[in-house]
Amino acid sequence: MIVKTLELDFFRNYIHAAADFSPGVNVICGENAQGKTNLLEGVAYLSSARSHRARYDRELIRFGVDYAFLKGEVSARGREFTLEAKLHRGERRQLLSNGVKLKSAAELSQVLNTILFCPEDLSLIRAGAAERRRFLDDGICQLRPRYAGALAEYRRLYEQKTRILRDWEEKPSLLDTLDDFNLRMAQVGAVLIHYRAHFIKRLSALAPPIQSNFSGGREKLELRYETVSTVSDPEAPAKILLEELMEHQQSHRRAELEARQCLSGPHKDDLAVEIDGQSARQFASQGQTRTAALSLKLACRELFREDTGEWPVLLLDDVLSELDQRRQSFVLERITGGQVFITCCEDDKKLARDGKRFQVRGGTLTE
Repeated sequence: MIVKTLELDFFRNYIHAAADFSPGVNVICGENAQGKTNLLEGVAYLSSARSHRARYDRELIRFGVDYAFLKGEVSARGREFTLEAKLHRGERRQLLSNGVKLKSAAELSQVLNTILFCPEDLSLIRAGAAERRRFLDDGICQLRPRYAGALAEYRRLYEQKTRILRDWEEKPSLLDTLDDFNLRMAQVGAVLIHYRAHFIKRLSALAPPIQSNFSGGREKLELRYETVSTVSDPEAPAKILLEELMEHQQSHRRAELEARQCLSGPHKDDLAVEIDGQSARQFASQGQTRTAALSLKLACRELFREDTGEWPVLLLDDVLSELDQRRQSFVLERITGGQVFITCCEDDKKLARDGKRFQVRGGTLTE
């Protein structure tokens, strides 16, 4: 998968930017707060219609302007695509592929896949379970459209059930619908658990060797899926998962009514990460945390290639700044193959040995 060209209009701090990229390594140089990360964010947006730094699309539009436009010429899956995103304040965004309006953001990921690593990804190890669920969801959604649909439905059901639990004492009739919501949440939840379990199983085979290479063979990385306690085997058929989820819901029914919160379901799942048998979240050093997060992302990259037959576009934002020389060398050796965008504060020519260098200054992009 190759992003051949990119155009940005009024996106973040860019008034207008256009570039032709190398199919190999593209080094984006510049001082802090000049727009390097914004460029990577634009590439990633064309694969998912989501930003890792913004909750709402309006945050991506340049201050004082009412719209933003992104356009990328992409070579993927043996075809050529023109992907476009039109963002407007107060209006729904428009996503297009070869001039055809897309019905959902999930259709973008059926064209272009990206893997982004950025400084905020330290929270993938350090923060709570929500960050790791987001990592799982982002990866699986790009590969499995059915999962993306199930996740969207589960989120809607969760919000509706939360309102029922919050208001049932004032409106007792709401409880008449609770069993229906529980059943549908269990059905959709079984789909989520099934996909997550198999995704983590594959990551468990790919990520530990990467972490071991990072550490010179001194660190052993282990991954474990933590889901609803009544689920004995997350890889079991959906019918069995459904029964186990219903069992958990029933045992927590009274507690949910009293707490007025949804306490049962895969919305509380976690990906446990351990290094040498200890929780990485609690005991990993800064360097271990950074390389564990990067190992997960690089493993995800290899998993994408196994499924699609192509390398996803790899976006590395400030990845080398806090790694020692040996770990930097390992990263540079590992990213051979596929297209890579990597940001740095200095024009390090060795990074672009097989590609191009770009300079970003005040939202202006030059080669």
